[in-house]
Formats: sequence, C-alpha cells, structure tokens
Amino acid sequence: MRRTVRHSAYIWQRNDWPEFHWDSEALLEPLIRLSQLHGLLNGRMSMLGFNEKCRSLLSAMTEELISSSEIEGVVLNPNSVRSSIARRLGIEDDGFLVEDHYVEGLVDMMLDAVRNCSESLTDERLFDWHAALFPFGRSGMHRITVADWRKGEEPMQVVSGAFGHEKVHYEAPPSDAVPAEMERLIEWCNTADQSPFIMAAVAHLWFVTIHPFDDGNGRISRTLADMLLARLDEDSARYYSMSAEINRNKKAYYEVLERTQSSAKSLCTEKNDKTAKNGGLDITEWMLW
Repeated sequence: MRRTVRHSAYIWQRNDWPEFHWDSEALLEPLIRLSQLHGLLNGRMSMLGFNEKCRSLLSAMTEELISSSEIEGVVLNPNSVRSSIARRLGIEDDGFLVEDHYVEGLVDMMLDAVRNCSESLTDERLFDWHAALFPFGRSGMHRITVADWRKGEEPMQVVSGAFGHEKVHYEAPPSDAVPAEMERLIEWCNTADQSPFIMAAVAHLWFVTIHPFDDGNGRISRTLADMLLARLDEDSARYYSMSAEINRNKKAYYEVLERTQSSAKSLCTEKNDKTAKNGGLDITEWMLW
C-alpha cells in the first residue's frame, strides 16, 4: 500500500519539516579536504608576525562585509568599512576615516558574531543584530519592524522582475509562525553537536527559509554562518571570506537555494520507497555547494 504525503510548494510546508538530512558519504571527502585546507591556512598564518596577521584579518573582514552587502545589491565604501573595523580592533590603518552609521552597524554585528561565537544564540541577540543593520527603522524609504520578528498578514515573498511581470521565487512561512520556527532553530544552534562546517550550512539555509525579519535576512543568515564557522578557531580570527565566494558565484547561489527551498520534486513516497531519501528535505546538493 502506497501512502501519499501532502504535496506542497516549499519545504517548510512539508509534514517532516524541519528534519533535514543529507548524504554523509557524499560529504565525507569534501569535508576532509576542507578541514585540511583550513588547517593549512591556520598553519601558514601562525608563521606570520603580529602586524601581518592584523593586516590579513583586516582585509578578510573588510572583504566579508563588502561582499555580504553586495550580494543584496548594497555597495559600501571600502574605506569606511576598513577604517571602522581597524578602529574597533585597534589596528593602525592608513586609510581615510569615513563615518557611516550603516557600516558601523554591520561591523558591530560581525564582531559580536565572531568574537562571541561561543556564546548562546538568543532571539534578543538576533534582534540586536537586526537593529544594528537598520538604526533608523527604515529599509530605503520604507518603515520596517526592527529588532523584532516580522508582523502582518501580507506574505513574505522573494520576487524578481519588472512591475507587472514579477516572478515569485519563494514564499516564507506566515508571520504568526515565525516565533515558534525561530525558537526551534535557535535551540538547534545552541545544542547540535556537529562539525561547524555542517552547522554553518544548515543554519544558513534554515534561517533564510524562515525569513524571520522584514529585511536583512540574507546578511544575518551569513553572519550566523560566520558565527558558527568562527568556532573552528580558538582566537576566532578569520582569514577568509565566505560571502566573497558566494558573491563571485551569486547566480549559482540563488539557483541552488531556490531548488533546495522548493519541494516540488517531492511527490508520493512510502517509508521504504527509494525516492523518500531524495525528497524535499534532503539538502545534500546545498551542503555540497
């Protein structure tokens, strides 16, 4: 006897949400290689002097913030980003100081995530990050809910295309479901015992799928991934930029994200049916990307 699972457009609508699974065997070799490269990078950095390390850290953090914003179509002043980070870290920098409230907020958010990577994630901490992104309570010309989950009955959709010819790429869970969804994600981030590489990939996807804020979800999801990746390093010093790599492959990033968030390929399954392994909550493709 075959059992039909409720068909739905998006993974959060499935009965088994959010029980993500992946092919551990397929991930084994990439994870081993990634760990080797991470160790090699840290080994090389350990041979550098203090000033060289500071300059490398400053460059990586600057690239991370510029790239994360650029993914969302926001172009930052590199001098403003670099000088703000240098000032916070006590690093001497020859660049010109350019005051920018938005950049200051971005730097505050990133430094809290990386420096305090071992601290528990809470809703208040996420609200602080969101408030740092939108110090004036507006996204462009529009007033938004800041430092709280999104409100209202209007669906939260990711849309592209000209007015009148829009294409809906994704629709998030309704606003009234967000508090419970985020409580589940936050608990997982604080209790899961997995490789930081695995946790960063899962948390990134899980967060943008819930889309808990009116705006800034992409930037905060990448900051959350950065927080988890920082747990790999004892001093939380990051000499690489995840967002820079995403930005270089932005089209592919959005394509794999859209495929993963859609459960259209998940049709009828049975407990022992082979297709059950490859249904909507198998995120192996996302993890490999």
